[in-house]
Amino acid sequence: MTNFEELMREIKTLIQKIEDSETSLEESIAVYERGITLIEDCEKILADAEMKISELKKE
Repeated sequence: MTNFEELMREIKTLIQKIEDSETSLEESIAVYERGITLIEDCEKILADAEMKISELKKE
């Protein structure tokens, strides 16, 4: 499993690639789709962390 920091690094790389004027439209769309997947993975990691914190607060 990839950790949050690794996912964020990849997202930043993808953003740079999309912003690059050399990237074709087709490649930009593929990069965007990959980015959406990574963002969903980050959201799951954050939701899991929030749940753990909530459980710890109850103790």
